[in-house]
Amino acid sequence: MLRLPRLPRPGPNRKLPYRMAWWLGRAIVWFIGVSLALVVLFRFVPVPVTLTMIIDGNGITKDWTPISRIDRNMVAAVIAGEDGKFCAHNGFDTEAMQKAWERNQRGGRVRGGSTISQQTAKNVFLWQGGGYLRKGLEAWFTVLIETVWGKRRIMEVYLNVAETGIGTYGVEAGAQRYYRHSAAHLTTVEAARIAAALPSPKKREVVGPSGFTRRHGNAIAAGSRAIKRSEFDECVYD
Repeated sequence: MLRLPRLPRPGPNRKLPYRMAWWLGRAIVWFIGVSLALVVLFRFVPVPVTLTMIIDGNGITKDWTPISRIDRNMVAAVIAGEDGKFCAHNGFDTEAMQKAWERNQRGGRVRGGSTISQQTAKNVFLWQGGGYLRKGLEAWFTVLIETVWGKRRIMEVYLNVAETGIGTYGVEAGAQRYYRHSAAHLTTVEAARIAAALPSPKKREVVGPSGFTRRHGNAIAAGSRAIKRSEFDECVYD
């Protein structure tokens, strides 16, 4: 009778890759499940706090406000200033990303090509700063919120979690801080000046701006009027 040779049992070193793969697979499944659960939850529930708010040493001033009580001028201003194709893209503006990459290759100040959807995904679920890991996670959450939330909810969340000043988050808190009235009654210029400060709210003045911030705010005001005339913000009001 022919006997087959007994194969040696895998030693500890040979088991290690299998264990690592098992734990990695389990971690991925958990991450997908938790991220999906959070995205579905925040589709209906206001975002209570973000990592950016938690680590802000200046405190937190915020006041969650439904988009129905935020002036349309504010929506048009952030579209004009941050993401002119907000209603047209699926979360990513490849043309803007390409132009940003080309500018950065020429040197000087690094600029991004992030959409409002990408910024919302980063602000709600992740941390500030760069790196391939954060960019990859940002892309994942961007796809999720575009699929689950839709444009109106993305805009609503963005306008409530974006940093609008030192220790100030959301356009309602920003409007109260700078203009002493609600975001429901922002003029075109007021909304444009808040939008102009969004990329660097700790450094740019909203009230009485000068230099670049003033010019940028004026350009946003003109752009926001065009946005409303052309109904490039219609996805928020469908």
